[in-house]
Amino acid sequence: MSISADSIKAFYKDGFIMIEMNKGVEIRFPVSQNRRLAVGTPEQLNNIEISPFGLHWPELDEDLSFKGLAAGDFGQHSGCPTRNRRPRAVAGR
Repeated sequence: MSISADSIKAFYKDGFIMIEMNKGVEIRFPVSQNRRLAVGTPEQLNNIEISPFGLHWPELDEDLSFKGLAAGDFGQHSGCPTRNRRPRAVAGR
């Protein structure tokens, strides 16, 4: 899936990251749902780099994919550090 970064606007407002796409699609989520974003200042949260694949906050070292966001995955959820982790295979067992 390829998305033109020119057709997307992303910004921080009132505790939420807001993403607006060209055909009227909007995604928003509370920054409190992501540990790295939750500690950011409004200035850091508004410093968003948009690529064809997702969003990047350089000052907070956080990346979120559009695919994940559309599926409701907002990154590192508070209180859920092992969410979506698969058990690792251990050699010799």
